Amino acid sequence: MLSFINVGSGSKGNATLIYNEDTLIQIDMGLPLKSIKAALKEIGKSIGDLRAVFITHDHSDHISTLERLPKNVVRFASEKTINGEYRILYLDECVLIGSMVVQPLKTSHDAINPIGFLIKDNDESLAYITDTGFIPDETLPFLVDATYYIFESNHDYKMLMKSKRPPSLKKRIHSDLGHLSNVDSAFYLSHFIGPKTKEIYLAHLSEECNLPHLAIDAHLKAYKKKRIDVDKIDLVCLKQRSFTKGGHAK
Repeated sequence: MLSFINVGSGSKGNATLIYNEDTLIQIDMGLPLKSIKAALKEIGKSIGDLRAVFITHDHSDHISTLERLPKNVVRFASEKTINGEYRILYLDECVLIGSMVVQPLKTSHDAINPIGFLIKDNDESLAYITDTGFIPDETLPFLVDATYYIFESNHDYKMLMKSKRPPSLKKRIHSDLGHLSNVDSAFYLSHFIGPKTKEIYLAHLSEECNLPHLAIDAHLKAYKKKRIDVDKIDLVCLKQRSFTKGGHAK
C-alpha cells in the first residue's frame, strides 16, 4: 500500500518520500538533508531505509542538496541530468525497487530531459508530474485513473500577468517549456481522474503568482464541468515549508 510524505514543494525546494511496507524511495532532493531526516522521523523511518532517489530534472530546486545524501543511495535520472555516478532512466523502461515499479514519463520543461513518474505498488499508483508546460501525448495514457496524484498547479494566469516579473519570465513560465497554470492543471486532471482516484495533491504553487484557494477553485470548477464526484476525492495544496502526508500515511 502506497504512502508518501511531501517534504516541501515550490520554487525554494522540492522533495517527496514514497514508501510501502518494505520499500522507501525519494523523488528529488532540493531541500536540506535535515528536512529530509525530520520528515523520515515523522513516518518512523531513517536515512538508512532509503533505497533510491529519482530526479525529475536538473534545476537547483530539485537537485541542490543531492550530494548530501549517503553515497549508497542509488541515484536515478534521465541522461545528462546530474553529475556523478547514477543510473540512466529511459522512457520505455520501468525500474523495480523492492516491491515498487517506477515508470519514467516525458514532461516538457526548459531543462535537460525532464521527466515525471508513475509509481505502482500492486493495484495502487501514484502519478507524479511537476515542472511541465504541457503533458506530451505519449505520457497521457499513463496518467489515467491513478490512485493518487502529485500534480503541478503552479500559477494563476491573472496573478502572473499582474506580477512585477519581467515579460520574458512571464512568457517562459506560461509557455510549453514552463509550468502548468491552475486552469491547465485542472483541465488535465479532470480528464485523468477515474474510479480508483482517492487523493490529489496540487504541487509547486508559486508563492508570488498563486494562492491555494485559487488553485482549488480552478480544479473544482473543472471537475464540476466533467460531473466528477469531488466528495470522494481529497484535494490538497502542498506547502513549501511544512510536511504533507498522503496515501496510507494519512
